[in-house]
Amino acid sequence: MKNRVLFAALALVLAGCAQSATQHASVGAPAPNFSEPTADGTTLTMASLQGKPLWLNFFATWCPPCNEEAPAVSAVRGEYLARGLQVVGVDVLENATKAKQFVDKHQLQYPAVVDSGALRDAYNIDGMPVNVFVDRTGIVRAIEVGELTRAEMEIDVKKIL
Repeated sequence: MKNRVLFAALALVLAGCAQSATQHASVGAPAPNFSEPTADGTTLTMASLQGKPLWLNFFATWCPPCNEEAPAVSAVRGEYLARGLQVVGVDVLENATKAKQFVDKHQLQYPAVVDSGALRDAYNIDGMPVNVFVDRTGIVRAIEVGELTRAEMEIDVKKIL
């Protein structure tokens, strides 16, 4: 009995340590780091985007709202590109072929990374689309769940410029 109690206490301590070691995105906190493969076969890292306003657009090819907002994401990106805005699509739990099809279908001019679940977990994604806006200092300024209108997108982009 004593060993079971000791084991249970140890398990709780270890679970608490593991949980505290995982960084989750939240508004006002630093954005979690990442290094993920892109749809075109390269690798993209958070470090390579340091110092730039960043918009992460979490999507899946099967998600109707994701497909509906993609043209507006692309248009807003084009409007603010000269001011340094970087947009990265994050294809959640699919593969490079599907991500590439999405990029081609919507003629996106920004990279899409293929997330195996690490980014989904780090950004606590539970539904799609999700848009995360990170300022030049690496601080998350907005997390928007659900499809955004173009006007809503522009409000969040202006927060990070």
